[in-house]
Amino acid sequence: MSQHLLASGYTPFDMKNFSAGDTAWMLTSAALVLLMTPALAFFYGGMVRAKHVLGMLMQNFTAIAIVSVTWVVIGFSIAFGGSGRFWGDFHFAGLHHMNDAIPILGSAQTVPTTVMVVFQLTFAIITPALITGSTADRWKFGAFAAFVTIWSVVEYAPVAHWVWAGGWIGRLGTEDFAGGTVVHINAGAAGLAMAIVLGRRLGWPREKMRGHNIPFVMLGAALLWFGWFGFNAGSAGAANGLAAFAWVNTNTATATALIGWIAVEKFRYGKCTALGAASGAVAGLVAITPCAGFVSPMGSIFIGLIAGAVCAVAINLKHRLGFDDSLDVVGVHLVGGWVGTLLIGFFSTSGVNPIATDGLLYGGGSDGAKLLLHQFEAALAVTVFSFVVTFVLAKLIGLVIDNRVSESDELEGLDTSIHGESAYEYGPVSGGAFAALAGTKERVNA
Repeated sequence: MSQHLLASGYTPFDMKNFSAGDTAWMLTSAALVLLMTPALAFFYGGMVRAKHVLGMLMQNFTAIAIVSVTWVVIGFSIAFGGSGRFWGDFHFAGLHHMNDAIPILGSAQTVPTTVMVVFQLTFAIITPALITGSTADRWKFGAFAAFVTIWSVVEYAPVAHWVWAGGWIGRLGTEDFAGGTVVHINAGAAGLAMAIVLGRRLGWPREKMRGHNIPFVMLGAALLWFGWFGFNAGSAGAANGLAAFAWVNTNTATATALIGWIAVEKFRYGKCTALGAASGAVAGLVAITPCAGFVSPMGSIFIGLIAGAVCAVAINLKHRLGFDDSLDVVGVHLVGGWVGTLLIGFFSTSGVNPIATDGLLYGGGSDGAKLLLHQFEAALAVTVFSFVVTFVLAKLIGLVIDNRVSESDELEGLDTSIHGESAYEYGPVSGGAFAALAGTKERVNA
């Protein structure tokens, strides 16, 4: 072993620990999580008006392309390199030294480092993609591309290091199994900042801006539900019993959150909507994300139910406070992320995960109280950091390129004004159908 590796804390990956089963599961999970970003595109795309749907899909698909590059070049190294409190290092930049183990894992690593690269890449992709729900109909494509390029490096990667790679939040004893802080609170706070920077959509809230395709929303939610098993169960890092608990907890909390959301709808408005069911499922997925490997299935029932009900109420905050969070990223991801992160302090149990601290409802006592405090500190720190960095970055980009499309482009729709395409073409009847119809008319007249 070289003196460089000894001095820097890096050690070669021990092939004696290699697990084919863990590797196969992690690669499968990575594919499932990658599917979640196109699923998100359909989920969001169905909620916007028809003239903006391609704009939404393009932003989400472009996030995949941009972050796939920034993660390989520098993002992974900042996030998972080194052992600093606030920042990684450049050891893995350009995916060099892939034969070395990730420092936070060391001898416990059972899959090649490249497997961790691709798995964590999918998290880095979907986080900025989530922000687009707050900015629907008005974020200029060029400004969006510049934002994602920089944000994925200077904001997402450091937060991932804080929580998952030996940074200061992880050292507190905070529990975040799959990204309640790193992904959802992070994206939700950034979405709030961008909604404020861009301002309200033209006509909001006076005009009703209903989604043009609820079946798209339901399809997107279903694919998110499916992909989330990779998101949470894959975060066990191995094909083991903990992954199975995370799978069960994910499905259970999602189900009860759906029930909780539509129950609130029924109580408040007298109807249960398909949009509410889809949104409730996503709220449950968000809330269980930090908890999935730390709570019992019974605990997940309550976590989902609480999250579904709270998020159903929280989406009205934008009307009370006057910010245009177009597709409820703040109400679902920021609030849902906070709910899940804090509820760990109550429902965490070492009976599911030996490294977990027992929460207040599982006899944790003073340790449970400390855990709850640390969960609050982590959620608050990520919220503030994400909001401030996003706000400043957007303002700096605005000095070079307009963040918001022009009024005429917004009124025309992003699809044709920015991308030169239309999602739906309603042309005259032609071809075989027209010929058949004409033939029928001739026979009738005869």
